[in-house]
Amino acid sequence: MSDVLFVTWDGGGNVPPAVALAHELVGRGHSVRFLGHPTQTATLAATGLDVVPSHHLRPFDSARDYSALRMLGTFADRGTGRDLLGAVADRPADLVVVDALAFGAMDAARRAGLRYAVLEHMYDAAYRSGILGGPMGLNLRLRRLAPRAALDAAAVRVLTTLPELDPTSAPNLRQVGPVVDWSPRVGAEPTVVISLSTFGYGGMARVLQRLVDATEGLDARVLVSTGPVVSPDDLRDRPGVEVHRWLPHAEVLPDASVLVTHGGHGSTMAALAHDVPVLVVPLDPKSDHRVMGRSIQAAGAGATISPKAAPAQLRAALAALLADGPHRGAAARLGAAIRATDAVAAGADALEAAIRDGAGAPGRRAARP
Repeated sequence: MSDVLFVTWDGGGNVPPAVALAHELVGRGHSVRFLGHPTQTATLAATGLDVVPSHHLRPFDSARDYSALRMLGTFADRGTGRDLLGAVADRPADLVVVDALAFGAMDAARRAGLRYAVLEHMYDAAYRSGILGGPMGLNLRLRRLAPRAALDAAAVRVLTTLPELDPTSAPNLRQVGPVVDWSPRVGAEPTVVISLSTFGYGGMARVLQRLVDATEGLDARVLVSTGPVVSPDDLRDRPGVEVHRWLPHAEVLPDASVLVTHGGHGSTMAALAHDVPVLVVPLDPKSDHRVMGRSIQAAGAGATISPKAAPAQLRAALAALLADGPHRGAAARLGAAIRATDAVAAGADALEAAIRDGAGAPGRRAARP
């Protein structure tokens, strides 16, 4: 069978879709390797995947290294491309699957003539028009990384979004649906799940505290997942609120009535897959959080609110989503659409097609950098 190299980075929600696709390819008989930040090695290896040592990647830890400059440096890191070329020189790959934000790796693959795919784990509307159309895209072009040319040259772009929320098309684009796990609903009592990012966004502890304060007086069970960045000890809790460091979505969403999230694609789609309305509290104006929030609100499946909102405003938004109303039907409609897809199988099919189309093509090998 074929050899596939995945190139990722320590960004949290970008990793599970890549891991799911990798395991699907392994199950189909392909050989799969991963290249990513050292902070990811143990987690990736624990899933049974082979990990390629990195030698040139710029150090990055999503739990503590968030800043505009650090993010730009990570996305534009040419060291990722050097490690990619080194890995392919050591062991040729039939296909390289590059994370959509690893522009240094994407550029290296394009210039070396490798056959590569791009894994897009966010709305295409936020990606091409927002991220690449804004200051980050300009900076990437000034660094001569040509992100749009790299996207256009990809054998396939696997987009893990729902067409109803992110309508888009391109000649090399395959929109397969969200990669999420889901379980049948169980919920018997009103339950609010508050789960912001595993990423180290500034001020996240203050936002979490306001959300906890906002739940006072609500007739609902409240579950809070602080994630790796914020310690549960940093929050002033109150009776009726359960604060945990980590609450797997697969365990709590079947019981949830509302999910409060920062607007990450993975967590938002996981909520909808369980027919759960969403309150989006965007934490980063430069990412896809606001686009996500607007799309959920436009679809009628939830609401979006400023992270600076006072507890009283947050409480009103939560109370509205806890109540019965058309937002529950809208979330259930989108949930049915998500559950009707088999994103992992469709994504693996698209990658296998890219391998078959490139069989025997030049450029499979790259010289060591």
